[in-house]
Amino acid sequence: MVHEKPRQDEKPLGRITISDEVLADLAGLTCTRCYGIVGMASQSFHEGVAELLGKESLRKGVRLRRHDEGVSFDLYVIVEAGINIAEVAHNLIEQVKYMVESSTGLKVEEVQVHVQGVRVN
Repeated sequence: MVHEKPRQDEKPLGRITISDEVLADLAGLTCTRCYGIVGMASQSFHEGVAELLGKESLRKGVRLRRHDEGVSFDLYVIVEAGINIAEVAHNLIEQVKYMVESSTGLKVEEVQVHVQGVRVN
């Protein structure tokens, strides 16, 4: 596909803005669909116990930072007991990066996975 520069007299048709909430929901939903992830966790520990978040509050387990041309994520998750945590985290990083980039066109600069707990699923 050939990309041509717009002519000088052409004006853009509009602007698309994707809110931080939508990006956080997309990342959170992607996390819950990854193998080995039990669910999203709160970003803070309460008395050493990770709180498993419900589907309506997945974005609470996601912290994002926007950059000039991209976005970075911190994901707070609970993983399934007995599964290789490093493999699950690597898969999660790749899946979130792919889903966000392919759905929004934004560049994912960095994805940090914070394992807040391990549970039997």
